[in-house]
Amino acid sequence: MTPVWTADLGDGTYRNPVLNADWSDPDVVAVGEDFYLTASSFGRAPGLPLLHSRDLVNWSIIGHALDRLEPAADFAAPRHDRGVWAPSLRHADGRFWIFWGDPDHGIFQVHAEHIRGPWSTPYLVKAGKGLIDACPLWDEETGEAYLVHAWAKSRSGVKNRLTGHRMSRDGRTLLDEGKVIVDGDRIPGWFTLEGPKLYRHDGWFWILAPAGGVETGWQGAFRARDFFGPYAEKAVLAQGSTDVNGPHQGGWVRTPAGEDWFLHFQARGAYGRVVHLQPMAWDADGWPVLGDGGEPVRVHRKPAAPPQPVEAPATDDAFPGGRHGRQWQWTANRCAGWTVEHGGDGLRLACVRSADAHDLRLLPNVLTQRLPAETFTAEVTLALESTEPGARAGLAVLGDAFSWIGLERGAGGEVRLVHRFAEAVAEKERDAEHARVVPVSAGGRVRLRVEVSPGARCRFCADTGTGEGWRASGPVFAATPWRWVGALLGLFAVAPPGQGSAGTATFTGFHVN
Repeated sequence: MTPVWTADLGDGTYRNPVLNADWSDPDVVAVGEDFYLTASSFGRAPGLPLLHSRDLVNWSIIGHALDRLEPAADFAAPRHDRGVWAPSLRHADGRFWIFWGDPDHGIFQVHAEHIRGPWSTPYLVKAGKGLIDACPLWDEETGEAYLVHAWAKSRSGVKNRLTGHRMSRDGRTLLDEGKVIVDGDRIPGWFTLEGPKLYRHDGWFWILAPAGGVETGWQGAFRARDFFGPYAEKAVLAQGSTDVNGPHQGGWVRTPAGEDWFLHFQARGAYGRVVHLQPMAWDADGWPVLGDGGEPVRVHRKPAAPPQPVEAPATDDAFPGGRHGRQWQWTANRCAGWTVEHGGDGLRLACVRSADAHDLRLLPNVLTQRLPAETFTAEVTLALESTEPGARAGLAVLGDAFSWIGLERGAGGEVRLVHRFAEAVAEKERDAEHARVVPVSAGGRVRLRVEVSPGARCRFCADTGTGEGWRASGPVFAATPWRWVGALLGLFAVAPPGQGSAGTATFTGFHVN
Protein backbone atom coordinates (compact mmCIF):
# COMPACT_ATOMS: atom_id res chain seq x y z
CA MET A 1 0.00 0.00 0.00
CA THR A 2 1.51 3.33 -1.08
CA PRO A 3 1.62 5.83 1.82
CA VAL A 4 -0.47 8.96 1.47
CA TRP A 5 2.74 10.99 2.01
CA THR A 6 6.20 9.81 0.99
CA ALA A 7 9.36 11.63 1.98
CA ASP A 8 11.62 9.40 -0.13
CA LEU A 9 11.67 10.85 -3.66
CA GLY A 10 13.21 7.70 -5.12
CA ASP A 11 16.19 9.43 -6.70
CA GLY A 12 18.55 9.49 -3.72
CA THR A 13 16.91 12.56 -2.20
CA TYR A 14 14.17 13.19 0.34
CA ARG A 15 11.73 15.99 1.05
CA ASN A 16 10.66 17.43 4.38
CA PRO A 17 8.77 16.69 6.44
CA VAL A 18 10.02 13.11 6.64
CA LEU A 19 7.12 12.36 9.03
CA ASN A 20 4.16 14.43 7.88
CA ALA A 21 2.04 13.87 10.98
CA ASP A 22 1.94 14.82 14.65
CA TRP A 23 4.98 12.96 15.99
CA SER A 24 5.50 15.71 18.51
CA ASP A 25 8.82 16.47 20.27
CA PRO A 26 10.75 13.66 18.55
CA ASP A 27 13.91 12.06 19.86
CA VAL A 28 16.06 9.52 18.05
CA VAL A 29 18.80 7.03 18.79
CA ALA A 30 21.07 4.88 16.62
CA VAL A 31 21.76 1.27 17.63
CA GLY A 32 23.90 -0.58 15.11
CA GLU A 33 22.36 -0.02 11.66
CA ASP A 34 18.92 0.80 13.08
CA PHE A 35 17.35 4.10 14.12
CA TYR A 36 14.54 4.37 16.64
CA LEU A 37 12.32 7.35 17.39
CA THR A 38 9.83 8.19 20.11
CA ALA A 39 7.54 11.20 20.56
CA SER A 40 5.19 12.89 23.00
CA SER A 41 1.87 11.12 23.47
CA PHE A 42 0.35 13.35 26.18
CA GLY A 43 -2.78 11.69 27.65
CA ARG A 44 -3.35 9.05 24.95
CA ALA A 45 -2.83 5.34 25.58
CA PRO A 46 -0.84 3.36 24.78
CA GLY A 47 1.81 6.05 25.03
CA LEU A 48 5.40 6.58 23.93
CA PRO A 49 5.13 5.43 20.29
CA LEU A 50 8.16 3.64 18.86
CA LEU A 51 9.20 4.08 15.22
CA HIS A 52 11.96 2.30 13.30
CA SER A 53 14.04 3.27 10.26
CA ARG A 54 17.19 2.19 8.46
CA ASP A 55 17.79 5.52 6.69
CA LEU A 56 16.08 8.27 8.79
CA VAL A 57 13.66 8.91 5.90
CA ASN A 58 11.43 5.82 5.69
CA TRP A 59 9.77 5.01 9.02
CA SER A 60 7.39 2.37 10.39
CA ILE A 61 5.64 2.17 13.74
CA ILE A 62 6.67 -0.90 15.74
CA GLY A 63 4.87 -0.42 19.03
CA HIS A 64 4.60 1.61 22.22
CA ALA A 65 6.69 1.64 25.39
CA LEU A 66 3.91 2.69 27.78
CA ASP A 67 0.79 0.55 28.05
CA ARG A 68 -0.96 2.73 30.64
CA LEU A 69 -0.29 6.18 32.04
CA GLU A 70 0.40 6.57 35.74
CA PRO A 71 -1.17 7.45 38.11
CA ALA A 72 -3.84 5.45 36.28
CA ALA A 73 -6.78 7.20 37.94
CA ASP A 74 -5.61 10.58 36.65
CA PHE A 75 -5.89 9.32 33.07
CA ALA A 76 -9.24 7.56 33.24
CA ALA A 77 -10.64 10.55 31.32
CA PRO A 78 -9.04 12.51 28.45
CA ARG A 79 -6.14 14.77 29.49
CA HIS A 80 -4.97 16.14 26.16
CA ASP A 81 -2.51 18.66 27.61
CA ARG A 82 -1.02 16.40 30.30
CA GLY A 83 0.78 13.07 30.57
CA VAL A 84 3.85 12.32 28.45
CA TRP A 85 5.69 15.49 27.45
CA ALA A 86 8.86 15.51 25.28
CA PRO A 87 10.49 12.13 25.94
CA SER A 88 14.16 11.26 25.43
CA LEU A 89 15.22 7.89 23.99
CA ARG A 90 18.66 6.47 24.77
CA HIS A 91 20.57 3.17 24.60
CA ALA A 92 23.07 2.51 27.37
CA ASP A 93 24.35 -0.41 29.44
CA GLY A 94 22.67 -2.83 27.03
CA ARG A 95 19.21 -1.35 27.49
CA PHE A 96 16.85 1.12 25.86
CA TRP A 97 15.75 3.95 28.15
CA ILE A 98 12.99 6.54 27.80
CA PHE A 99 12.75 9.46 30.23
CA TRP A 100 9.98 12.03 30.17
CA GLY A 101 8.46 14.74 32.29
CA ASP A 102 4.82 14.70 33.35
CA PRO A 103 4.17 18.35 34.31
CA ASP A 104 1.78 17.37 37.11
CA HIS A 105 3.73 14.50 38.69
CA GLY A 106 7.43 14.56 37.84
CA ILE A 107 10.09 12.77 35.83
CA PHE A 108 9.48 9.13 34.88
CA GLN A 109 11.51 6.48 33.10
CA VAL A 110 10.92 3.10 31.50
CA HIS A 111 13.51 0.70 30.12
CA ALA A 112 13.78 -2.53 28.13
CA GLU A 113 16.44 -4.87 26.82
CA HIS A 114 14.76 -4.97 23.40
CA ILE A 115 13.02 -2.06 21.65
CA ARG A 116 9.84 -4.10 21.18
CA GLY A 117 9.76 -4.82 24.89
CA PRO A 118 8.70 -5.92 27.31
CA TRP A 119 9.14 -2.47 28.84
CA SER A 120 9.32 -1.88 32.57
CA THR A 121 6.54 -0.21 34.49
CA PRO A 122 6.98 3.57 34.86
CA TYR A 123 9.37 4.58 37.62
CA LEU A 124 9.16 8.04 39.21
CA VAL A 125 12.72 9.39 39.26
CA LYS A 126 11.96 12.88 40.56
CA ALA A 127 8.60 13.99 41.93
CA GLY A 128 7.42 17.56 41.53
CA LYS A 129 5.30 20.03 39.61
CA GLY A 130 6.46 21.51 36.33
CA LEU A 131 9.35 19.12 35.71
CA ILE A 132 9.41 18.52 31.95
CA ASP A 133 11.57 17.52 28.98
CA ALA A 134 13.92 15.21 30.88
CA CYS A 135 17.01 13.78 29.15
CA PRO A 136 19.65 11.42 30.58
CA LEU A 137 23.28 10.92 29.58
CA TRP A 138 25.51 7.95 30.30
CA ASP A 139 29.03 9.35 29.89
CA GLU A 140 31.23 6.56 28.59
CA GLU A 141 34.36 8.68 29.10
CA THR A 142 33.95 8.90 32.89
CA GLY A 143 31.36 6.23 33.72
CA GLU A 144 29.10 8.88 35.25
CA ALA A 145 25.43 9.44 34.46
CA TYR A 146 23.56 12.75 34.36
CA LEU A 147 20.05 14.15 33.90
CA VAL A 148 18.88 17.51 32.61
CA HIS A 149 15.31 18.85 32.53
CA ALA A 150 13.32 22.00 31.83
CA TRP A 151 10.45 23.69 33.66
CA ALA A 152 6.78 24.40 32.87
CA LYS A 153 5.76 27.78 34.27
CA SER A 154 2.08 26.76 34.31
CA ARG A 155 2.84 24.32 37.15
CA SER A 156 6.00 25.62 38.78
CA GLY A 157 6.03 29.37 38.16
CA VAL A 158 9.46 28.85 36.58
CA LYS A 159 10.58 28.59 32.95
CA ASN A 160 13.46 29.48 30.63
CA ARG A 161 16.05 27.50 32.57
CA LEU A 162 17.58 24.04 32.55
CA THR A 163 18.38 22.07 35.71
CA GLY A 164 21.06 19.37 35.87
CA HIS A 165 21.65 16.42 38.21
CA ARG A 166 24.19 13.68 38.62
CA MET A 167 22.35 10.34 38.41
CA SER A 168 23.01 6.71 39.28
CA ARG A 169 23.74 4.50 36.25
CA ASP A 170 20.59 2.45 36.92
CA GLY A 171 18.53 5.58 36.17
CA ARG A 172 16.66 5.42 39.48
CA THR A 173 18.40 7.85 41.82
CA LEU A 174 19.45 11.48 41.50
CA LEU A 175 22.67 12.04 43.43
CA ASP A 176 22.30 15.73 44.26
CA GLU A 177 19.69 18.45 44.75
CA GLY A 178 20.16 19.76 41.22
CA LYS A 179 21.58 23.00 39.88
CA VAL A 180 20.45 25.47 37.23
CA ILE A 181 23.07 24.91 34.55
CA VAL A 182 21.60 27.20 31.86
CA ASP A 183 19.51 30.26 32.78
CA GLY A 184 17.81 31.65 29.70
CA ASP A 185 16.97 34.88 31.52
CA ARG A 186 20.69 35.69 31.50
CA ILE A 187 21.01 35.31 27.71
CA PRO A 188 19.87 38.47 25.87
CA GLY A 189 16.89 37.78 23.63
CA TRP A 190 16.36 34.15 24.70
CA PHE A 191 13.04 33.05 26.16
CA THR A 192 11.07 29.83 26.65
CA LEU A 193 14.20 27.70 26.76
CA GLU A 194 13.07 24.06 27.01
CA GLY A 195 13.32 20.59 25.39
CA PRO A 196 16.99 19.88 26.22
CA LYS A 197 18.83 16.91 24.73
CA LEU A 198 22.14 16.02 26.41
CA TYR A 199 25.22 14.62 24.63
CA ARG A 200 28.99 14.17 25.01
CA HIS A 201 31.14 15.02 21.97
CA ASP A 202 34.71 16.07 21.31
CA GLY A 203 35.46 16.58 25.00
CA TRP A 204 32.42 18.83 25.55
CA PHE A 205 29.08 18.37 27.25
CA TRP A 206 26.47 19.45 24.71
CA ILE A 207 22.87 20.49 25.28
CA LEU A 208 20.74 20.97 22.18
CA ALA A 209 17.67 22.91 23.26
CA PRO A 210 15.08 25.13 21.57
CA ALA A 211 13.94 28.57 22.63
CA GLY A 212 11.51 31.23 21.45
CA GLY A 213 8.31 29.17 21.46
CA VAL A 214 7.03 26.42 19.19
CA GLU A 215 5.52 28.67 16.52
CA THR A 216 8.37 31.14 16.03
CA GLY A 217 11.43 29.86 17.90
CA TRP A 218 14.87 28.52 17.03
CA GLN A 219 17.23 25.70 17.94
CA GLY A 220 20.10 26.43 20.29
CA ALA A 221 23.32 24.59 21.10
CA PHE A 222 25.16 24.88 24.42
CA ARG A 223 28.55 23.48 25.36
CA ALA A 224 30.74 23.27 28.45
CA ARG A 225 33.77 21.32 29.58
CA ASP A 226 32.06 20.48 32.87
CA PHE A 227 28.50 19.19 33.09
CA PHE A 228 27.50 21.91 35.56
CA GLY A 229 28.88 24.65 33.32
CA PRO A 230 29.49 27.37 32.50
CA TYR A 231 27.86 26.90 29.09
CA ALA A 232 28.37 28.99 25.97
CA GLU A 233 25.45 29.21 23.56
CA LYS A 234 24.75 29.65 19.87
CA ALA A 235 21.59 29.63 17.73
CA VAL A 236 22.13 26.88 15.14
CA LEU A 237 18.79 26.57 13.28
CA ALA A 238 16.11 29.18 12.54
CA GLN A 239 13.40 29.84 9.95
CA GLY A 240 15.38 32.46 8.08
CA SER A 241 14.15 32.88 4.52
CA THR A 242 12.22 29.56 4.52
CA ASP A 243 8.56 28.80 5.25
CA VAL A 244 9.44 26.37 8.08
CA ASN A 245 8.25 28.22 11.16
CA GLY A 246 9.78 27.52 14.56
CA PRO A 247 12.18 24.75 13.47
CA HIS A 248 13.33 23.29 16.76
CA GLN A 249 13.23 20.62 19.46
CA GLY A 250 14.52 17.27 18.43
CA GLY A 251 17.48 14.93 18.49
CA TRP A 252 20.94 14.49 17.00
CA VAL A 253 22.02 11.12 15.66
CA ARG A 254 25.25 9.84 14.07
CA THR A 255 24.83 7.16 11.42
CA PRO A 256 27.03 4.06 10.91
CA ALA A 257 28.52 5.91 7.92
CA GLY A 258 29.71 8.65 10.28
CA GLU A 259 27.22 11.31 9.12
CA ASP A 260 25.43 13.60 11.58
CA TRP A 261 21.72 14.42 11.25
CA PHE A 262 19.14 16.31 13.30
CA LEU A 263 15.42 15.49 13.52
CA HIS A 264 13.10 18.25 14.78
CA PHE A 265 9.50 19.35 14.60
CA GLN A 266 7.57 22.15 12.96
CA ALA A 267 4.22 23.23 14.48
CA ARG A 268 1.49 23.21 11.81
CA GLY A 269 -1.75 23.98 13.62
CA ALA A 270 -4.40 21.29 13.29
CA TYR A 271 -1.86 18.95 11.67
CA GLY A 272 0.24 19.01 14.83
CA ARG A 273 4.03 18.91 15.01
CA VAL A 274 5.48 17.35 11.86
CA VAL A 275 9.06 16.05 11.76
CA HIS A 276 11.89 17.38 9.56
CA LEU A 277 15.35 15.94 8.94
CA GLN A 278 18.34 18.30 8.69
CA PRO A 279 21.93 17.54 7.68
CA MET A 280 24.38 18.43 10.44
CA ALA A 281 28.02 19.49 10.12
CA TRP A 282 30.60 21.19 12.36
CA ASP A 283 32.21 24.58 11.79
CA ALA A 284 35.83 25.52 12.31
CA ASP A 285 35.15 26.41 15.95
CA GLY A 286 33.52 23.07 16.67
CA TRP A 287 29.87 24.26 16.70
CA PRO A 288 27.12 22.32 14.90
CA VAL A 289 25.72 23.73 11.67
CA LEU A 290 22.18 22.49 10.95
CA GLY A 291 20.40 22.47 7.61
CA ASP A 292 21.67 24.79 4.89
CA GLY A 293 23.86 27.22 6.81
CA GLY A 294 21.43 27.26 9.74
CA GLU A 295 18.17 27.29 7.73
CA PRO A 296 15.91 24.26 7.15
CA VAL A 297 16.25 22.30 3.92
CA ARG A 298 13.23 21.38 1.82
CA VAL A 299 14.89 18.71 -0.37
CA HIS A 300 18.26 17.11 0.32
CA ARG A 301 20.44 14.08 -0.33
CA LYS A 302 19.38 11.12 1.78
CA PRO A 303 21.65 9.81 4.54
CA ALA A 304 24.23 7.29 3.33
CA ALA A 305 22.56 3.92 3.95
CA PRO A 306 21.61 0.78 2.03
CA PRO A 307 18.53 1.24 -0.22
CA GLN A 308 15.27 0.96 1.69
CA PRO A 309 11.65 0.44 0.61
CA VAL A 310 9.48 3.55 0.59
CA GLU A 311 7.57 3.52 3.84
CA ALA A 312 5.62 5.68 6.27
CA PRO A 313 3.82 4.83 9.53
CA ALA A 314 0.69 2.76 8.88
CA THR A 315 -2.70 4.39 8.49
CA ASP A 316 -4.88 1.72 6.83
CA ASP A 317 -6.40 -1.04 8.93
CA ALA A 318 -8.47 -4.08 7.95
CA PHE A 319 -8.78 -4.94 11.65
CA PRO A 320 -7.78 -8.57 11.10
CA GLY A 321 -9.19 -10.90 13.72
CA GLY A 322 -11.02 -7.97 15.28
CA ARG A 323 -7.80 -6.25 16.39
CA HIS A 324 -6.64 -2.74 15.60
CA GLY A 325 -3.13 -1.80 14.43
CA ARG A 326 -0.34 -0.03 16.29
CA GLN A 327 -1.21 3.35 14.79
CA TRP A 328 -4.27 3.69 17.03
CA GLN A 329 -4.45 5.16 20.54
CA TRP A 330 -7.32 5.68 22.97
CA THR A 331 -7.96 9.17 24.34
CA ALA A 332 -7.34 7.86 27.89
CA ASN A 333 -6.27 4.68 29.62
CA ARG A 334 -8.13 1.76 28.10
CA CYS A 335 -10.80 -0.12 30.03
CA ALA A 336 -11.69 -3.77 29.47
CA GLY A 337 -14.82 -4.23 27.40
CA TRP A 338 -14.39 -1.32 25.00
CA THR A 339 -13.57 -3.76 22.20
CA VAL A 340 -15.42 -7.04 21.69
CA GLU A 341 -13.51 -10.06 20.44
CA HIS A 342 -15.00 -12.04 17.56
CA GLY A 343 -13.89 -14.53 14.96
CA GLY A 344 -13.90 -12.38 11.84
CA ASP A 345 -12.32 -9.18 10.62
CA GLY A 346 -13.53 -5.75 11.61
CA LEU A 347 -13.26 -3.69 14.78
CA ARG A 348 -16.23 -4.32 17.07
CA LEU A 349 -16.63 -1.54 19.62
CA ALA A 350 -19.01 -1.71 22.56
CA CYS A 351 -21.46 1.17 22.73
CA VAL A 352 -20.12 2.39 26.06
CA ARG A 353 -22.76 4.00 28.24
CA SER A 354 -21.82 7.55 29.20
CA ALA A 355 -23.38 10.74 30.48
CA ASP A 356 -20.88 12.52 28.18
CA ALA A 357 -22.22 11.03 24.94
CA HIS A 358 -23.03 14.55 23.74
CA ASP A 359 -19.35 15.61 23.68
CA LEU A 360 -16.62 13.45 22.10
CA ARG A 361 -13.95 15.55 23.79
CA LEU A 362 -14.96 14.08 27.16
CA LEU A 363 -15.01 10.43 26.10
CA PRO A 364 -12.06 8.16 26.95
CA ASN A 365 -13.22 5.42 24.55
CA VAL A 366 -12.45 7.19 21.26
CA LEU A 367 -9.89 5.27 19.19
CA THR A 368 -7.68 7.77 17.38
CA GLN A 369 -4.81 8.20 14.97
CA ARG A 370 -2.94 11.23 13.63
CA LEU A 371 -3.86 13.18 10.52
CA PRO A 372 -1.41 11.58 8.04
CA ALA A 373 -0.88 14.42 5.55
CA GLU A 374 -2.06 17.88 4.56
CA THR A 375 -4.46 16.47 1.96
CA PHE A 376 -6.05 13.02 2.20
CA THR A 377 -9.30 11.05 2.30
CA ALA A 378 -10.17 8.58 5.06
CA GLU A 379 -12.95 6.00 4.63
CA VAL A 380 -14.48 3.30 6.80
CA THR A 381 -17.61 1.11 6.72
CA LEU A 382 -19.85 1.09 9.79
CA ALA A 383 -22.65 -1.19 10.98
CA LEU A 384 -24.58 -0.28 14.12
CA GLU A 385 -25.77 -3.48 15.80
CA SER A 386 -27.10 -1.79 18.94
CA THR A 387 -30.87 -1.63 19.46
CA GLU A 388 -30.51 0.88 22.32
CA PRO A 389 -32.30 4.18 21.57
CA GLY A 390 -29.69 6.92 21.40
CA ALA A 391 -26.78 4.56 20.72
CA ARG A 392 -24.46 6.01 18.10
CA ALA A 393 -21.15 5.36 16.38
CA GLY A 394 -19.11 7.16 13.78
CA LEU A 395 -16.02 8.62 12.16
CA ALA A 396 -14.75 11.83 13.75
CA VAL A 397 -12.20 14.60 13.40
CA LEU A 398 -11.43 15.56 16.95
CA GLY A 399 -9.75 18.61 18.50
CA ASP A 400 -10.84 21.63 20.54
CA ALA A 401 -13.69 21.58 18.04
CA PHE A 402 -14.98 18.32 16.60
CA SER A 403 -17.23 16.92 13.91
CA TRP A 404 -18.42 13.41 13.15
CA ILE A 405 -20.63 11.46 10.81
CA GLY A 406 -22.20 8.11 11.61
CA LEU A 407 -25.26 6.17 12.67
CA GLU A 408 -27.69 6.60 15.56
CA ARG A 409 -30.55 4.39 16.76
CA GLY A 410 -33.76 6.43 16.98
CA ALA A 411 -36.43 6.21 19.66
CA GLY A 412 -38.68 4.29 17.26
CA GLY A 413 -35.98 1.73 16.45
CA GLU A 414 -34.93 3.25 13.13
CA VAL A 415 -31.27 3.72 12.23
CA ARG A 416 -30.48 7.28 11.18
CA LEU A 417 -27.51 8.79 9.41
CA VAL A 418 -26.36 11.79 11.45
CA HIS A 419 -23.69 14.45 11.11
CA ARG A 420 -22.86 16.56 14.16
CA PHE A 421 -20.26 19.06 15.31
CA ALA A 422 -19.28 21.32 18.21
CA GLU A 423 -17.29 24.54 18.17
CA ALA A 424 -14.35 24.93 20.55
CA VAL A 425 -16.46 26.99 22.97
CA ALA A 426 -19.55 24.75 22.76
CA GLU A 427 -20.43 22.39 25.62
CA LYS A 428 -22.26 19.90 23.43
CA GLU A 429 -22.68 18.87 19.83
CA ARG A 430 -25.40 19.95 17.43
CA ASP A 431 -26.58 18.81 14.02
CA ALA A 432 -24.55 19.80 10.98
CA GLU A 433 -27.24 18.39 8.67
CA HIS A 434 -30.71 16.94 9.22
CA ALA A 435 -30.64 13.29 10.17
CA ARG A 436 -32.11 10.83 7.69
CA VAL A 437 -33.15 7.21 8.08
CA VAL A 438 -30.82 4.67 6.53
CA PRO A 439 -32.93 2.58 4.13
CA VAL A 440 -33.60 -1.02 5.11
CA SER A 441 -31.99 -2.14 1.85
CA ALA A 442 -28.68 -0.87 3.17
CA GLY A 443 -28.96 -3.23 6.13
CA GLY A 444 -28.11 -0.46 8.56
CA ARG A 445 -24.60 -0.33 7.10
CA VAL A 446 -22.97 2.79 5.64
CA ARG A 447 -19.66 3.86 4.21
CA LEU A 448 -18.28 7.02 5.81
CA ARG A 449 -15.69 9.40 4.45
CA VAL A 450 -13.88 12.58 5.43
CA GLU A 451 -12.03 14.51 2.73
CA VAL A 452 -9.31 16.77 4.15
CA SER A 453 -7.90 19.64 2.09
CA PRO A 454 -5.22 22.26 2.89
CA GLY A 455 -5.96 24.18 6.06
CA ALA A 456 -7.40 20.99 7.58
CA ARG A 457 -10.76 21.73 5.97
CA CYS A 458 -12.90 18.62 6.31
CA ARG A 459 -15.78 17.57 4.08
CA PHE A 460 -17.84 14.69 5.50
CA CYS A 461 -19.62 12.28 3.16
CA ALA A 462 -21.65 9.06 3.35
CA ASP A 463 -22.73 6.27 0.99
CA THR A 464 -25.80 4.42 2.26
CA GLY A 465 -25.55 1.70 -0.40
CA THR A 466 -28.77 2.58 -2.20
CA GLY A 467 -27.19 3.63 -5.47
CA GLU A 468 -26.84 7.33 -4.70
CA GLY A 469 -23.09 6.96 -4.21
CA TRP A 470 -21.17 9.36 -2.05
CA ARG A 471 -23.21 12.28 -0.80
CA ALA A 472 -21.64 15.28 0.98
CA SER A 473 -23.11 16.27 4.33
CA GLY A 474 -23.28 19.70 5.89
CA PRO A 475 -20.79 22.56 5.56
CA VAL A 476 -17.02 22.16 5.49
CA PHE A 477 -15.57 21.79 8.98
CA ALA A 478 -12.25 23.47 9.84
CA ALA A 479 -10.33 21.14 12.15
CA THR A 480 -8.61 22.63 15.18
CA PRO A 481 -5.83 21.32 17.41
CA TRP A 482 -6.02 20.69 21.10
CA ARG A 483 -3.47 22.41 23.32
CA TRP A 484 -0.11 20.89 22.28
CA VAL A 485 -1.87 18.17 20.22
CA GLY A 486 -2.91 18.14 16.57
CA ALA A 487 -6.40 17.14 15.50
CA LEU A 488 -7.09 13.39 15.38
CA LEU A 489 -9.10 10.97 13.30
CA GLY A 490 -11.36 8.95 15.58
CA LEU A 491 -13.72 5.97 15.70
CA PHE A 492 -16.19 5.65 18.54
CA ALA A 493 -19.34 3.94 19.81
CA VAL A 494 -21.38 5.30 22.71
CA ALA A 495 -24.82 5.09 24.30
CA PRO A 496 -26.84 7.04 26.89
CA PRO A 497 -26.58 6.11 30.59
CA GLY A 498 -28.48 3.02 31.66
CA GLN A 499 -28.16 -0.55 32.82
CA GLY A 500 -26.70 -3.52 31.00
CA SER A 501 -25.09 -3.85 27.61
CA ALA A 502 -25.98 -1.27 24.97
CA GLY A 503 -24.81 -3.43 22.05
CA THR A 504 -22.00 -2.89 19.59
CA ALA A 505 -20.88 -1.20 16.37
CA THR A 506 -18.53 -2.74 13.84
CA PHE A 507 -16.02 -0.82 11.70
CA THR A 508 -14.43 -2.49 8.66
CA GLY A 509 -11.91 -1.48 6.01
CA PHE A 510 -10.38 1.74 7.33
CA HIS A 511 -8.49 3.21 4.37
CA VAL A 512 -6.59 6.44 3.72
CA ASN A 513 -5.61 7.75 0.29
